Amino acid sequence: MEHASKLTCVVLVAALMGLPLRGFAGAEVPDSPARAKPPSDTSLMGDTDEEPLFLTLSLSLSSPSARGVVKPASKADVAVGQGTGLPGGTSGEHLHMSLSPSLSLFSVEPSIRENMADLVPEGKEDGETGFTSRESLFGGNVPLKEKPSPVPMWKQLATGWRGFSQLEIADTYADPEHLSKAKLRTELSRTGQFSEHIKWKISGRFDYDAAYDLSNFYPPGVRRDQRYEFFLRENYLDVSAGDFDFRLGRQHVIWGEMVGLFFADVVSAKDMREFVLPSFDIIRIPQWAMRAEYSKNDIHAEVVWIPVPTLDESGKPGADFYPGPLRGTAGFLPEDRSGRNVAHSNYGVRLSQLKNGWDISGFYYHSLDAAPTFYRVSAPTDPLVFQARHDEIDQVGATLAKDFGSVVLKGELIYTDGRKFNVARPNAIDGLVRQNTLDYVLGLDFSLPAETRLNLQFFQRVFFTHDPALVTDKLEQGASILLNGKVWHNVEAQALLIHSLNRSDWMFRPRLSWNFERNWRAALGADVFGGQPTGLFGRFDQSDRVYTELRYSF
Repeated sequence: MEHASKLTCVVLVAALMGLPLRGFAGAEVPDSPARAKPPSDTSLMGDTDEEPLFLTLSLSLSSPSARGVVKPASKADVAVGQGTGLPGGTSGEHLHMSLSPSLSLFSVEPSIRENMADLVPEGKEDGETGFTSRESLFGGNVPLKEKPSPVPMWKQLATGWRGFSQLEIADTYADPEHLSKAKLRTELSRTGQFSEHIKWKISGRFDYDAAYDLSNFYPPGVRRDQRYEFFLRENYLDVSAGDFDFRLGRQHVIWGEMVGLFFADVVSAKDMREFVLPSFDIIRIPQWAMRAEYSKNDIHAEVVWIPVPTLDESGKPGADFYPGPLRGTAGFLPEDRSGRNVAHSNYGVRLSQLKNGWDISGFYYHSLDAAPTFYRVSAPTDPLVFQARHDEIDQVGATLAKDFGSVVLKGELIYTDGRKFNVARPNAIDGLVRQNTLDYVLGLDFSLPAETRLNLQFFQRVFFTHDPALVTDKLEQGASILLNGKVWHNVEAQALLIHSLNRSDWMFRPRLSWNFERNWRAALGADVFGGQPTGLFGRFDQSDRVYTELRYSF
């Protein structure tokens, strides 16, 4: 019986120590000390909220000195009564076992903390770390924290791309009326980096024009040239080193940008098979170049070298916007591009500074002229035959820009040495004369109420030692006006008019666009030309067209 009493005490003490304590001194004690949730009462907290609370029990056995003295038992005392008593006590007496509980803070070893952090109890939200069931207390259903699985390589390659897909349909309504474009453009690009100082970009575009399969209106050479094409867009590597940045590869180098026409943007090659009608980001063709830039405070310097120049795409004779002289009455040989080599590489330097709000730059550029010059290759008495070639030229220029709040002033100036122009004089060698020219343009951009924009430009070209046989005047000048604004919610209207001030030679481009969904845009517009066949715009008088576009950007 004595052994039974001892065993009963031991079992009772073990059970008391193993039972979860739900409350003590008004504070909630979590089920597991190792994952204890700090109580809301800050008086029970230690120096840090992250330390768990531990319960300590002190056990003592005692016998009353006299049977007549009875001490009231506290809530924390447990009286064990047995018939024969325990050693040290009198038979029949009640031995008192006193438990003295206390709460204390212990430091948990980091390795233990890490092991506990890997346990993610089920059924807890908002980052709670306590256990919620008897099974989780004993580890029956506590899964280990799952580490994120690595992203497959194929998925890495398939994500992160940006670009657009655009459907363009145009109908030339001048006699003879014909479908002139049913083109789908799709461009993809992606950027990334090898390190903080080394970044990259890859991009390409594919164009397919079904108009050349649906109709036999155009000559075979035009159909082959414009039916489909894959373009390498910007594909370069960026390296930064302090105040210096280097870009190697196929890239855009933009030194000027005005509305409607190109002036100081002398480095970019251009796809002119639709004249200047597409947006400039589509017209520009990147160059394979090596470029170094230096930036310090408000000063920026840039040096560019293009080993093998990229030239303008002018199309083939018989296309709507082929730029050759006397279209329809002259013959043309295939374009001569033999000058595209390292011996005729392009190079230039540009300096710019921001001073008191004025952004001013100056540049020098030597290049194989990206625009073609049409040489007469037939004898003076034979029917006219021309061939497009590319000459070396030198250009010096400057740009400026100043923001006056609701008005922005822009200007560009370019002096060109070495360019040749066609003349009607039969005894002129190759039908050309060399003319140095000065082009400049001034523009004002107004921000008007109701999200309306008004742009006004005035431009001039001066021919030095002007040859009387030129079809242009010594001083050619023109102006443009662009009005753009919202007419209703996501509907935007725009109209651009460019007109020569020397003669009736003009281009008018109304356009209505609708952003009907996020990343979706539809447009409807027209391109109308007028003037003499020798004018910049009048030569395309039979290419008037209406068009529609649908574009999705991603």
